[in-house]
Amino acid sequence: MRKYLLHICFPVLFALIISFVFAFQVSAFDKTDFEKAKDSNADLSNADLSNADLSSAELYEANLSGADLSGADLIGADLIGANLSDAYLFGADLYGADLREANLSGAKLIYANLSGAKLTYANLSGADLVGANLSGADLVGANLSGAELYEADLVGADLIGADLIYANLSGADLSNAYLYEADLRDVDLSGTDLRGANLTQVKYLSINELSEAKTLYEAKLDSELKKQVKDKYPHLLKKPEY
Repeated sequence: MRKYLLHICFPVLFALIISFVFAFQVSAFDKTDFEKAKDSNADLSNADLSNADLSSAELYEANLSGADLSGADLIGADLIGANLSDAYLFGADLYGADLREANLSGAKLIYANLSGAKLTYANLSGADLVGANLSGADLVGANLSGAELYEADLVGADLIGADLIYANLSGADLSNAYLYEADLRDVDLSGTDLRGANLTQVKYLSINELSEAKTLYEAKLDSELKKQVKDKYPHLLKKPEY
């Protein structure tokens, strides 16, 4: 009886092992198919590229919608015009990446590194950028309407003409950021650091929203808005103690 069971079990066990190995190989191949991933216009929608090394990859106008790029290395990658809508980029490194006119609507960029990235006219509407590093990023004309930028680092970022309608900038660091002609309608500035920021010619920014800021020390404001701040919230113009 024992010999009979061994005779039956060994082939079954062997088949299971082969199936497991094959499945692992297929999965690994799917995640490391870098030749395909590095081609312009590639269709990688919903692909699993988590922790992939795509540094300096040529992904011009590639379709990465819904792709999992969490922890991926995209340093210096060419993502001009790429579709990254609803992509998952948690903790991804996009330092210096070229994302001009890319579609990042609804993308999850929580704690992602976008320092020095080119995001001119990129669509980031509804994107989750909580804790993201956007220091020195070029966001000229970018659409950030409804974006979550809670505690994001936007130090020195260029936001000329950016759309920030309904954006959540609470706790964000916008010191020395350039917001000339940006649309700040109904933006949340509670606890936002705006020291040295250029807020001249901004659109729809009310004194009520501005009053919630952490500091406006050395910020550039239009004369009328600055007068209102001096009259009602002079403490915001003083040098912060921290």
